[in-house]
Amino acid sequence: MLNSITIAKKQIESMGGMVILPIREYRRLIEQSIPTRYLTGKAAKDTDTLIKSSLLEHQQAKTRKIGSLADLD
Repeated sequence: MLNSITIAKKQIESMGGMVILPIREYRRLIEQSIPTRYLTGKAAKDTDTLIKSSLLEHQQAKTRKIGSLADLD
């Protein structure tokens, strides 16, 4: 069973073109577009400590939801 999609040529031209990719390829491209950073040494330990303390504060309900940074006052 074939499904077809019709898109007006003018609409495609107004959008600057169109690309059709399989989902797997799209996800692979997205993953590659985000740089991966690996921390080592003191930077890694400091980050681990920060994350652990932040998760603990969240579990203890010491955090709050804010709409913007202006709400921190």
